[in-house]
Amino acid sequence: MFARNLGKQLGCPTQSVSGWLVSKLLTARNQILEENTVRLCAIQPGDTVLELGHGPGLGLLFAAGLLTGPTGHLIGVDYSEYMHQMATKRMEKYITSGKVSLYHCDVAAMPLADSTVNKVFHCNCYYFWPDLRKGAAEIHRVMKPEGLMVTTLRHLHVATLAAKKIMPGENWRPESYMAALRDSGFTDVRMEDKQHHGVTFQAIYATATK
Repeated sequence: MFARNLGKQLGCPTQSVSGWLVSKLLTARNQILEENTVRLCAIQPGDTVLELGHGPGLGLLFAAGLLTGPTGHLIGVDYSEYMHQMATKRMEKYITSGKVSLYHCDVAAMPLADSTVNKVFHCNCYYFWPDLRKGAAEIHRVMKPEGLMVTTLRHLHVATLAAKKIMPGENWRPESYMAALRDSGFTDVRMEDKQHHGVTFQAIYATATK
C-alpha cells in the first residue's frame, strides 16, 4: 500500500503532506538531472522549447535563462495541479513577460500547434505515462522536423524503485520508451551513459523526423 501511494505521488503530486514531501524530494534529487538535460538539448537563444512534467520548475528556470533571443519561448506542461501551481509561482516574472507559458494538462493531449517546438526535454517523467505510444506520438506531433528530444534518468535508481513496486508496470524500462519513440516517427533514438560531479545518469536522445 505504501509503495503504491508513493508511486502515485511521484507521478502526480497532490497538495497534501505527501505531495509536499515529494516536491522537496524532487527538488533535492532532480537538480543535477534537470540542469544536465537542459545542457544536452543545446538550446539556442531563439528556440521554442518544451519541458514535459516540469515539476516544481527547476529545469524551467535553467532553460529560461538560455532563451535570450526575441523569439525564444519556453513551454511547460504538467499533469499535477500542485506542481503547476508551484512552477507558476517560481516562473512568475517570465510568464508575465511572455517568455514562458505553462499548461496544466496531460502529455498525451497538449494544447500546442503541430510542428512548433525545436527542443523537448524531460526528467524522471515518462515512466508515469499510462500510454507511452500516445505520449510519444504527441511529442512528435508538436515538434518541428529535425527537432531534438532529450530525457534523463538514473536507471539503477529507477530499477530499484520498480523492484519495490513503486514504479507502475513496465513503462519505466528505457527500451519500452525508446520503442515507443521509434514507432512514433523518431529516428536516431539512443541512450548514453553520462556523469556530472560524480553522479552517473543516462540520457535518451531522439530526433523528430517528418
